Amino acid sequence: MADSIKFPGRAVIPAKQKGTPLSTPANLLTDVPLPAAAIFEAPLAHNLAWMQRFADDHGAKLAPHGKTTMAPKLFKRQIEAGAWGITLATAVQTVAAHAHGIDRVLMVNQLVGRPNMALVADAIESGLDYYCVVDGADNVRDLGAFFAERGLTLNVLIELGIDGGRCGCRTASQVDALVAAIAEQPALALVGIEGYEGMIGGGDEVAAVRAYGERLVDTVRTLQASGVLKRQAPIVTASGSKWFDLIAEAFDLAELREHYTPVLRPGCYVVHDHKLYAGAMDKIKARDPELEGELQPALEVFAHVQSLPEPGLAIIALGKRDIGHEPDLPLPLRLYSLHGENAAPIDISGWRTTSIMDQHVFLEVPTTADIAVGDVIAFGTSHPCLTFDKWRRMLLVDEQLAVMEVLETCF
Repeated sequence: MADSIKFPGRAVIPAKQKGTPLSTPANLLTDVPLPAAAIFEAPLAHNLAWMQRFADDHGAKLAPHGKTTMAPKLFKRQIEAGAWGITLATAVQTVAAHAHGIDRVLMVNQLVGRPNMALVADAIESGLDYYCVVDGADNVRDLGAFFAERGLTLNVLIELGIDGGRCGCRTASQVDALVAAIAEQPALALVGIEGYEGMIGGGDEVAAVRAYGERLVDTVRTLQASGVLKRQAPIVTASGSKWFDLIAEAFDLAELREHYTPVLRPGCYVVHDHKLYAGAMDKIKARDPELEGELQPALEVFAHVQSLPEPGLAIIALGKRDIGHEPDLPLPLRLYSLHGENAAPIDISGWRTTSIMDQHVFLEVPTTADIAVGDVIAFGTSHPCLTFDKWRRMLLVDEQLAVMEVLETCF
């Protein structure tokens, strides 16, 4: 959005993205048109350090999945904390990250379509260390032809899938056929194995994820022994934000530490959340009681009370355009009363969101609640990815809600 709009014969009218402070310095409650999405600095810094230490302790590299935030300033902080690279899902995301200084991208999808291939080829020519995955011979032939035309070598990893899952080779014979197809394309370099365990379900999920991690390791070892991998330390990579401990366990082998490049790819850890991944963290702690510390929620969305139409109901000026609502509705956390003398926030975690529309949240409140139109409510999220993509500017704030920095996103 432009910074201003000029109408003939009239004054220049400021045009701002939602959540943009009106002044500098700014306080979230008094100087920002709400709703606004805020990231708290203290838990953010904690999460960056915690996950990097976790990966280091397991002898793995960390390539956070950047599609969670698509915020270049957060990418930079992840790299500065020690990340090996950034994981992304599309060619456009890849180019956006590279344009903001990211030098290594692991794209965990097939690179499909000549315009997308052209974007990636341009980025490789400008210095990007790029990797993508393949799971079918047709795509391998297309990639081989395109990158041969450009005089470039494309690094690829074979994706190992699961029955009923998303993408990836289901069987060892499919892997063998794909290895043969890649060998026929001089412009492609097979450098490792990639997988995603997040689609695994059923009875004993823990056992199934562990078995999948072992399958990834066995596959990359087999390929290395056959001599088809074109990298001295081949990559083996998996891990979303739910099972990263089990994948790290599978990768934490002396042989992999010494002769391979194991890469973990969680993304949501950077801001964590208040329910979905909070619950996953509880299970991780239960599986490893000696694990030191845990991830902390850092993302909240602030909005005004807009109407109090009947006892027990508050309508909040917040909606699907501002906050994720799957798999759980927004979670009320705190009430900031702006109409009384008490400025201390009030814990309202016992209140309940009952419905959400494009621009309205229906909040069930006690009939005795001290609440007024214009007060501010902070909401937590479940699955932060679905909130980030609704904002082009998010606010980094301290514990006093002072705005420290504006974070741009590139969706």
